[in-house]
Amino acid sequence: MAALKLLLSQARRHCLSKPSFPHRSLCSSSSSSSNPSPNSESPAKPSQSVPIQPVSYTVKPKDPPTPDQPAPQSPTPSPPPPFPPRQQPRNPQQQETPSLWTREDIRYVKDVPNISPVSYPSRVAPLPEDKISADGEEANKEQRLESSEEMERERRRIEAEGRMRRRVFRVSEEENVAVPFPMLIKKKESKEKPAPLDLVEAIRLVKASAMKKFDETIEAHVRLAIKKERTDQIVHGSLILPHGVAKVVRVAFFAEGADADEARAAGADIVGGVELIEEIASSNKFNVDKCFATPQLVLRLNKIASFLKERHLLPDRKSGTVTSDVSGAIKSARLGRVHFKMDKTSIVHVGLGKASFTEESLRENIGAFMNALLVAKPASLKKASKYAGYVNSFHICSTMGPGFPISIQSLSKAADHFHKVNIN
Repeated sequence: MAALKLLLSQARRHCLSKPSFPHRSLCSSSSSSSNPSPNSESPAKPSQSVPIQPVSYTVKPKDPPTPDQPAPQSPTPSPPPPFPPRQQPRNPQQQETPSLWTREDIRYVKDVPNISPVSYPSRVAPLPEDKISADGEEANKEQRLESSEEMERERRRIEAEGRMRRRVFRVSEEENVAVPFPMLIKKKESKEKPAPLDLVEAIRLVKASAMKKFDETIEAHVRLAIKKERTDQIVHGSLILPHGVAKVVRVAFFAEGADADEARAAGADIVGGVELIEEIASSNKFNVDKCFATPQLVLRLNKIASFLKERHLLPDRKSGTVTSDVSGAIKSARLGRVHFKMDKTSIVHVGLGKASFTEESLRENIGAFMNALLVAKPASLKKASKYAGYVNSFHICSTMGPGFPISIQSLSKAADHFHKVNIN
């Protein structure tokens, strides 16, 4: 019985208590209700409302009461009349009704669209500040007149000073006349080729055009009628000029043994064999004008072949620089042996003397070159004529001077003269 009373008392106590968490058990709820924790959450405070500030607007002025209409009795303001409708075209028969709105009234109305001056009716009078008084217009006209008169006086003063200055410096009025700027007229270039000259006359003109301080070289440039694609028609050769080229030629000879001794005796500047090849390969220096080699050493030049070829010094059998006649090759080089070869544009360039040579010496050198050029003519060309289809043009010039064309007839005469002299 005592146990039942204890159970009922606990149940009554549980029903009277308010647990914070309903999902807890009876024991936990009873314990939590009996021992409340100090960290329990406090109820949320209600949010406070923000006060609204009143807004005041400018009071619209009231319409002045008319004598026929009594003043309003109630203090409450009446609603504003509606916005006046858009103006319609006036009918003379209709009676005009006065407008209830003016521009002054519209200024005090809020949220009214701006009215441009163009949309104003013509019957609306402008505001006082918009009016332009007649006195102001007259004042503006007077100011403009005064400014124009002042500018005219200034112009006259400047002209008077200019006339006085011209009188002081004695400058005539005619000198101030505007002269048009001279136009540069471009000279028309004549496409006509200059007529070929006689050989003697061309030599005289070339010597006269050599005006530099050094002794210029007389050069010959021959354009051949040979296609560069035809490798079997390449023109090359060599000759000894009758009067030389007036140039100190440094000669090198690649030889060994008895050939080397013979080259030194003939007057070669540099003579050597394998040791000379090794020296050139290591130093990359070789200051000579002509280079010869014996057939025994020509195969050993492969080590420096590219170096010599860049300087046009590589010995070749076709050019006669690979030979067993050591003394004859050196002698011909000293006398002025000239090598010529056609380039990629089918033109032969060669030097035939100096500007200090006499006209007769230059004529003989040119004749010798033309004779060698005829000897080197390819066999595949037609032989109907000596020069037809072979030589297109022949020009001579100095190192820094202009070129002069020479006629083929005068060149043929010079070549025939050289051939006859050598045969006799």
